[in-house]
Amino acid sequence: MSKINLIEVPKWGLSMEEGTITRWLVAEGTRFRKGDPICEVETSKITNEMEAPFDGVLRRVVAREGETLPVGAPMAVSAEEDVADSEIDAFLSQRVPTADRAAQAPAQHVPAPEPGPAHPPASPASAPAPAGTTVVPEVLKGTVNGDAFATPRAVRFATEQGIELAKIPGSGRLGRVSLEDVHNAIRDAGGSVTTPPAPRRTAPRSTQDDSCVDATPVARRLAANLGINLHDCRATGSRGRVCVADVREAERKFNPNVSIAAPDGNSTTPPGAGAPAFESVPLSSMRRAIGQRLQASKRNSPHFRLSVDLEIDDLLALRKQINATVPAVKLSVNDFVVKACASALRAVPEVNVQFDEESQSVLQHSAADISVAVALPSGLITPIVRGADTKSLAEISESVRSLVTKAKAGTLKSDEFQGGTFTISNLGMYGVREFDAIINPPQAAILAVGAGEQRAVVRDGQLVARTLVTATLSCDHRVIDGALGARFLQELKRFVESPALMLV
Repeated sequence: MSKINLIEVPKWGLSMEEGTITRWLVAEGTRFRKGDPICEVETSKITNEMEAPFDGVLRRVVAREGETLPVGAPMAVSAEEDVADSEIDAFLSQRVPTADRAAQAPAQHVPAPEPGPAHPPASPASAPAPAGTTVVPEVLKGTVNGDAFATPRAVRFATEQGIELAKIPGSGRLGRVSLEDVHNAIRDAGGSVTTPPAPRRTAPRSTQDDSCVDATPVARRLAANLGINLHDCRATGSRGRVCVADVREAERKFNPNVSIAAPDGNSTTPPGAGAPAFESVPLSSMRRAIGQRLQASKRNSPHFRLSVDLEIDDLLALRKQINATVPAVKLSVNDFVVKACASALRAVPEVNVQFDEESQSVLQHSAADISVAVALPSGLITPIVRGADTKSLAEISESVRSLVTKAKAGTLKSDEFQGGTFTISNLGMYGVREFDAIINPPQAAILAVGAGEQRAVVRDGQLVARTLVTATLSCDHRVIDGALGARFLQELKRFVESPALMLV
């Protein structure tokens, strides 16, 4: 068995705990070389091609496409052509847990009970079951062991019906038995399953006095006739009043099967009446990771926020001059913001820190590794401009452009989006004037940058127009105090409003 090698789920970064095999790039029986892409693996942040760790032949695919496995779990087996399948089976039996093998094996149908005599004696057990009840064949009957590897719903159903779960193969992860597996086994064995109808949920109705709600007279009369409280209606009419359409919409909310009055006076039933007016979309692994990390940040990090207005007229003029005179350089305002933040972190290094939860200590960083938030259809990712304080504006611009391209293509390496010391989230391109952002743990601060816009300001007693950007700094109060955050914003303002300092 020395010629047999196991291909396992890789660990890309310290935070990676599991990966989903999205696509196999090498078919079974195909030879590959070390470094060749063999499959695509999706993590909580990226989808990347996994390179072969050695030369070999892909003899057995263990992990199916779409399957999510923990780091280090077996994905496939590599072996030369002269290795027998029986040797591979023996190799897997020693290295792959039994539950994994059960999940990989094709589902076995539970055999139906053998037919008895043509005319069995009548007994209460053989009487036909009432309509609308679950009938469990004798072959599945038994007791549920306390260590049954099944979902809670499957265990509860099996206990109620007297079903032995050990007789049912599971199709879930690692061979876990689900409620659907139990239902399928009952049907395959000749029984029947009747699931109770889901309880109907209705929206709660308001009981407040709606006489003060601004509504059209016709809408008010209709609401009174239908028994609809105007507090339950969305006000979409002119001048923010509740209109007839709002009352009709509230009526449909409380009674999905209600008829709608057509323009000709006839009643029509809305299409899809009684069906859910929404689609349940499961969270992607990236969205789950974002939710978990930012929920923990909001819960554990005591946020406070400081805002400042940055005048960027000189910055815009310098950007225009550089872009017009320096070949192959196209700087964005965000490139200047990245450089200004890195320079401010160098001037106020106490903000360039992280809080270590385990040791309850502050990690002081010497390099300004700036994370830049990039929006993707599946969520948010923060590629990192390493050593931004030592890079020129042109180098920062090229780094950001390359990282954003990789992020949108899903080809970032783990070290390109993990380990930043400070984050910038810029929504100015969407016209957002100002906002505040949640700190990206374990970092201690994040800067939210709004849109640049012409505003009236007073200069030497005169009202003049200036281009201003509102920037909001969110800080972790465990390691950054208000005065320290204010000092950072002072330095940031100095660099932004005197952009020539960033060229030195």
